[in-house]
Amino acid sequence: MSAAAPDLFRALADPTRRSVFERLAGGGEFSVSELVAGAGVTQPAVSQHLAVLRQAGLVSERRDGRFIRYAARPEGLKPIADWMAIYVVFWRDRFDHLEDLLDRMDQ
Repeated sequence: MSAAAPDLFRALADPTRRSVFERLAGGGEFSVSELVAGAGVTQPAVSQHLAVLRQAGLVSERRDGRFIRYAARPEGLKPIADWMAIYVVFWRDRFDHLEDLLDRMDQ
């Protein structure tokens, strides 16, 4: 499942959701109850955040007996990285022009 950059930005706009994703991105798999322990919000809230992250393609789930284990899908951030790549070129060109201008001013 792949999401467009706007969907990813929307999914990561919420600070609690971003915190859940960052915790998952730190490595490993977590159950909802393990995520609740560090989130400072209720189990239903964490479950809703996980649903949004899963829908955006940022989280995967795996059934482990009666538990569901969640893990980050860093490759889900690719649309944002692709979008940001445009601006890397933009800023690199701007800094190159600035460097040229400063060199000319020093002469």
